[in-house]
Amino acid sequence: MPHPFILTAALPPDIHGWAEGLRRAHYPPERNNLHAHVTLFHAFAPSLLEDLSAYLPRVVGEFAAPQAEITGLMDLGTGTAIALASPPLLDLRAIIAEHFCGSLTAQDLHEPRLHITIQNKVTKREARALQAALGPTIAPRRFVFPALELYLYQGGPWTLVKRCAFRGRAVL
Repeated sequence: MPHPFILTAALPPDIHGWAEGLRRAHYPPERNNLHAHVTLFHAFAPSLLEDLSAYLPRVVGEFAAPQAEITGLMDLGTGTAIALASPPLLDLRAIIAEHFCGSLTAQDLHEPRLHITIQNKVTKREARALQAALGPTIAPRRFVFPALELYLYQGGPWTLVKRCAFRGRAVL
């Protein structure tokens, strides 16, 4: 799909800064075009921009910022990620998926394993070495996602289209 929209959950500044440092240290520099992020949907069709622009502010206006926890590392095969647990964010994602039912790609039909990629496209040996070294330093940590962010993908770095801060009271 040419120029899809990607929906992410924004990280709070402290978690974002920490994850950015890990990405800079461990992601192959020639491929590190993005900031630390948590992808919720990989590809909304360009034709959905008007609906996305109207729906996302409404949904974040209804719900409080979803709580989350860092749970450890995730093996991506040829990479490493920070594993996250956030049942409220997954519940919100399900609400968004239901709204866009019939418009989701095959990849976005499945509930994601929430994570922040800090290394990718390396050998399995390199990934496992980082996991062995970094694993003992990753402690459980609670935080909240402050916003949803919609990006346009055009083949390189993403372009921010809309940031929608959570401001509702309903807890998922």
